[in-house]
Amino acid sequence: MLNDPHVIPNKRWVRILPPILLVYIVALMDRVNIGFAIAGGMDKDLGLSTTFAGLVAGIFFIGYLLLQIPGGLIAARGSAKKFIAYTIVGWGATSILMGFVEKDWQVLTLRFILGVAEGGVFPALLIIISNWFPNAERARANAIFIGGIVFIANFVNGPIAGWIIGRWSWRELFIIEGVMSLLLLFIWFPIISNRPDDAEWISEDERNYINNKIKEEQEASIHTGSLMEILKQNSLWKLVVIYFCYQTGIYGFSFWLPTMIKNLTAMGIGAVGFLSTLPYVAMLIGTYAISSLSDKRNNRKFFIALSLLGFALFLICSAQFSHYIWVSFTFLVLCGLFYESASSVFWTIPPVLFPHHLAGGARGVINALGNLGGFVGPFMIGWMTSQYSLSTGIYCLAGILLVGFLTTLTLPGRLTHPKSPEAAVGLPKATNTSR
Repeated sequence: MLNDPHVIPNKRWVRILPPILLVYIVALMDRVNIGFAIAGGMDKDLGLSTTFAGLVAGIFFIGYLLLQIPGGLIAARGSAKKFIAYTIVGWGATSILMGFVEKDWQVLTLRFILGVAEGGVFPALLIIISNWFPNAERARANAIFIGGIVFIANFVNGPIAGWIIGRWSWRELFIIEGVMSLLLLFIWFPIISNRPDDAEWISEDERNYINNKIKEEQEASIHTGSLMEILKQNSLWKLVVIYFCYQTGIYGFSFWLPTMIKNLTAMGIGAVGFLSTLPYVAMLIGTYAISSLSDKRNNRKFFIALSLLGFALFLICSAQFSHYIWVSFTFLVLCGLFYESASSVFWTIPPVLFPHHLAGGARGVINALGNLGGFVGPFMIGWMTSQYSLSTGIYCLAGILLVGFLTTLTLPGRLTHPKSPEAAVGLPKATNTSR
């Protein structure tokens, strides 16, 4: 038993989250570096049109579908640690091969394979987080995970990508970052553990706290039934629509951001790489602030809606003021406040609406179908740009985010003010002094 019931051991925050962060940071860099490669001359070298460039970015998410549900189920029932290690080899090798492409069909094929390789990683990592962090801590853990990966990956990737392309070419960008992926294996295996019972470093107090809290959450679940029955629930499909709209906005924004900045400022790729980091500085602030407020107020629905609405409005303002270079750029930076702020809150919802043993599969369904937005966003802006203008594409992106906002308003009321798990069992709220 804990000597002081108000002090909850928290070593998990510094032992579990860092390796998870590192793996997905590198995965995200391999995923989004295509945007810098295209802005840095890949489109001209391979003769890629604007529409085809959007297709190249989006085809990743068709492959991404294939391992979403299996990845979540494997992680829930087996070893997420081993599963993720296999995927690291797959996406690292694929990224290296991207540095040697000569034809447009080769680019499409490898981007598809990269999507397959990375497809199961996100739900598998979320399963590990859910095994280590009870519901009262999960939004903050997700915020550190999601906010940290996006901030660090984009903050580091922009300048590094700009420097590598400026120093050598876009080919070296893929090769160098692919090698970085393979080196992750030397960090991942020695450090990560699937769950508290697998870790030798954890104290008995901390292990008991985590296991007891998660057991209480499982016992408190009123839902039963098969995954097929879960698929019949309206709430699941509302979450799919919301996540689809959000991912459309996120990937449309992130893929075309280097091009937007380059067109707006007429600067070189090195300066574009630096300027592209600023929205992600704002993102770090917004993600942590909104997830903390959501945890504090036990309000998931309101803060997801706020994020979608804020993202859409700042995108509209950026397009509206596109003739004023730095005003428009300022609104692009402000988009960062809401770029990932909904995600950390969003992923606390499946364990609340669905039973624990099906939450992994539900996450896989949501992530698989919702991530089709990652295909729609980049492709839609590319097509709209070729047919009309870049501003038209941005307006369409904002419109899809507004659809997600309206759908969020229809979610169950218990996500607005759910009963605190601590209040239900008479336990103090968890604190985290490691951050």
